[in-house]
Formats: sequence, C-alpha cells, structure tokens
Amino acid sequence: MRALIFDFDGLILDTELPDYQSWEQVYKSYGVSLPLAKWGEIIGGNAESDFEPHEYLESLVGKPVDREQIWVTRRKSYLEYLESQPVLPGVIDYLNEARRRNLKLAVASSSPENWVEGHLSRLELRQYFDAVVTADDVSQTKPSPELFLLAAQKVGVNPAEAIVLEDSPNGIKAAKRAQMYTVAVPNPVTDQLDLSEADLRLNSLAEMPLADLLAHVEQAQ
Repeated sequence: MRALIFDFDGLILDTELPDYQSWEQVYKSYGVSLPLAKWGEIIGGNAESDFEPHEYLESLVGKPVDREQIWVTRRKSYLEYLESQPVLPGVIDYLNEARRRNLKLAVASSSPENWVEGHLSRLELRQYFDAVVTADDVSQTKPSPELFLLAAQKVGVNPAEAIVLEDSPNGIKAAKRAQMYTVAVPNPVTDQLDLSEADLRLNSLAEMPLADLLAHVEQAQ
C-alpha cells in the first residue's frame, strides 16, 4: 500500500453528531422528529438522495417553515460547538506514522473546499496532506467513486494501492466502487448505520496502529 485517503467529516473531526443534533432540535421545536435513518441518507455525500432537511420538515408539519431563520440559528450553534472539538482519536498518530513510512496522504470529502481546507488549517493538519479533493473538484460526490479516484490520481497511486478511511455508508460505497481497501471508522451517528460493505471496521483509529493495519491489509490480499 502506498497511500491513505481520509474522509474529513466524522473521520478527522466529528462534525456529524453536532450537525444531526442541531437539526434534531429544530425538528423537536416543531413537534416532530428526525429519524437517524433519514439523516443517514446524506451523511458522507448526497449524490443518490433527494433528502433536504427543510423540505422534509415541511412535509411532516404540513406547512412552510422559516428556512432562513432556521438556517441562521442552527448554523450558529453548530459552528460554535465545532470550534471546541478536538481531532478524533488516532488521526494524528496515523498521519505521523504515514509520513514516517513515506506514504502519500489525501483527503477526499463531499463537503466544499472552503469548509475542508478551513478546518484542516485551523486544526494545523493541512501540511500533512499531499492532496485535498472536495465537492468543488468533481461532478458527483459520494457514493460516486469520483472523489476517491481523483485523490488517488493526484497523489500518483493506483486505486488498489490506497487504503480509504471512512465513517459513512455513502463513503464506504464510494471507496468500494473505486476498488479500494476500505476501513470503516464510525462516529456516534454513523455507528448506527449499515457499514457492512467495508473490508474492516474499527471503533476508532486509536484501536489499531497504522503498522498493524498495513500488516492486516497485506495478509488479506
């Protein structure tokens, strides 16, 4: 293996639990609920889902909602929470060990470039990555394989030479469609979703050092 490709949201930084919880609070304020399975349709990408949280809320309450006000208040609390979130366990150890082993490193995210690049810079992680590929770089996000294939191309490896680290069903589907070895590392939200397509599942990156993961992948091939 010559490269590691990281998802961003929910894998490097837990943006997904506070995002879901902030929308859940909005739904509760209207007297309805937002099922995790419904929210899970768009975690990690939305190329094959037409779910939109404002529209779904309106379908449940049977009337228009103040979308602008919801967006402003929900987004404010969400971003304030993110500012205090640390990098998820094991991520920095993986990055340092990958660098020591001269592995190529990339991020492949369905989020916009300014979101991913901004957080990577704020967390002082941007310098680790040889390439950052986002929704702005492709015509379709996950579960399309386009993000992962472009990431592999940008770091100069074949798809079969890359290990993908993902937390969501959409991301796992995308990685498998790109014919890459895929490790599921769920967060508290995606832990409840179907991640069975992954080649390996870890509770966190801290559970298995990179050296052990590389040995495991080599034995599996």
